[in-house]
Amino acid sequence: MNNERTQGSHSLFGKTAIITGGASGIGLAIASAFAGQGAAVWIVDQNKKGAATAAKSIASSGGKAQALECDVSDAKSVRKTFESIFKRGPVYILVNCAGVAHVGTAGSTTEEDFDRILRINVRGLYLCTRATVEHLKQHGGGVILNMASIAGMAGLPDRFAYSTSKGAVLAMTYSVARDYLNDGIRCNAISPARVHTPFVDGFVAKNYPGREAEMMEELGRAQPVGRMAEPAEVASLAVWLCSDEATFVTGANYPLDGGFMNLRG
Repeated sequence: MNNERTQGSHSLFGKTAIITGGASGIGLAIASAFAGQGAAVWIVDQNKKGAATAAKSIASSGGKAQALECDVSDAKSVRKTFESIFKRGPVYILVNCAGVAHVGTAGSTTEEDFDRILRINVRGLYLCTRATVEHLKQHGGGVILNMASIAGMAGLPDRFAYSTSKGAVLAMTYSVARDYLNDGIRCNAISPARVHTPFVDGFVAKNYPGREAEMMEELGRAQPVGRMAEPAEVASLAVWLCSDEATFVTGANYPLDGGFMNLRG
C-alpha cells in the first residue's frame, strides 16, 4: 500500500471505521476505499461468508480489515457486534450502508414486505447509530454517514416502501446532526441514483432473461448523464465526507445522481 497516498489528501490514516452492509456492492467499495486511505475497517454484514471474503481481499492488498456477522435489524445482534468492536479500541466512523430494495406501489406492497423494508433500512440504521453515538461522544466525536437514495427525494414509480424508508433515513440524518452538533459528531447522507451493483445485475437477469443488455442500457438512460454510477464513485464521495477535509460539513445530503434531480427533461 502506498503510504504517501494514505497520509495525503482525504486521508483516513489511523482511524477506525465500521461499514454495515460492507460485504458487497456500495458497502464493499466504501470499505475498500477507506482501507486504501489508511483506515482500519470493520465489515459488518449478515452475510458472514461474504464479509469474511471481503475483509480477506482488502487485507491481501495491504489494507486493514476485519469482518463480523450482524443482523442490523436485531437489537441483540447489533449490541453484541458493536460492543465487541469497541472493546478493541476507539471507532471514529460509522457508515450505515446495509439496506434492501423493493419494487411495488402502496397497493401492491404487502404488509410483510413493508415491515421488512422498514425493519432493515430504518430500524437497522437506528440501532447501529444508537450503538455508536455514545461511544463517539466518549472519544471526542466522529462521523456518521448514512446511505440514502434519490428515492427519498423524488417520486419514483413502484418504489413505495423503499422510498418511504429512504425518506426516513434523510430525516434521521438531519436529526442526528442537530442532536450531536456540540459533541463533535458530524452526520451526513449520500443519495445515489441507480448504481451498477451485483443487485442490479441479478434483478435484470431474473426479470428480463434474454434482454439483459437492452435493459441495462435503459436503466442507464434514466440518469441524464446516460449511465449508472459505479460503486467506486459513491465510495470516493464517502471518503471525502468522512475525512478531516469535510469537517465543516454536517446535516447535509449529497445527491450523487448523474443529474437526475435537476436535469431531467
